[in-house]
Amino acid sequence: MALLRAFIAIIRRDLILAFRRRAEMLNPILFFIIVVTLFPLGVGAQPQLLQSIAPGIIWVSALLAAMLSLDGLFRSDFDDGSLEQLLLSPHPTSILILGKIIAHWLVTGLPLILVAPLLAEFLGMHTDALIILLKTLILGTPVLSLVGAIGVALTVGLRRGGMILSLLVLPLYVPVLIFASNAVEMASGGLPVDAQINILLAMLCLALVLAPLPASAALKMSVS
Repeated sequence: MALLRAFIAIIRRDLILAFRRRAEMLNPILFFIIVVTLFPLGVGAQPQLLQSIAPGIIWVSALLAAMLSLDGLFRSDFDDGSLEQLLLSPHPTSILILGKIIAHWLVTGLPLILVAPLLAEFLGMHTDALIILLKTLILGTPVLSLVGAIGVALTVGLRRGGMILSLLVLPLYVPVLIFASNAVEMASGGLPVDAQINILLAMLCLALVLAPLPASAALKMSVS
């Protein structure tokens, strides 16, 4: 029960801090919207073309928006010293870090999921493909936060770790991008997408189990 209370307290604390910094919280959402809406200007407002590339546009934009918010996952806690207190807690560090990752997803990933249907309609995506898009975002965006937490933990002690973070995280994001965008594209053509959805579900389960442990070890190395 004490561990559960600590886990909930971590999530509640990070959500309160995020809502106090509303400008930072809105940055990924605004970036997501701007990137998607700029594509028709760049490639031309041709309905068939936009409809065919809509899955890739939305998923690449969501991936970049998620990366934009990663650096703040542990940065503020590292700067004010609360990260050291978290690592000294008697509770398992990996569980507490999982709470911080969930809070990060609630602030960044969940708003992207809520905004995505409007942008999909803007690009002319079919209803069947839109449903699959939401499924892939629900399964894929938590993986982005979980995997990204490992990269953030490795670079949190560096003054300018943004470039290194991108180099570490982007290759790990590629499988999620491939399977998610391919699932939406195949759904647009009326083809079955069970295999892609199951692979994304497996990625999410593996990330939930495995990611907090290396993130905890990396944080301990970065802080020490």
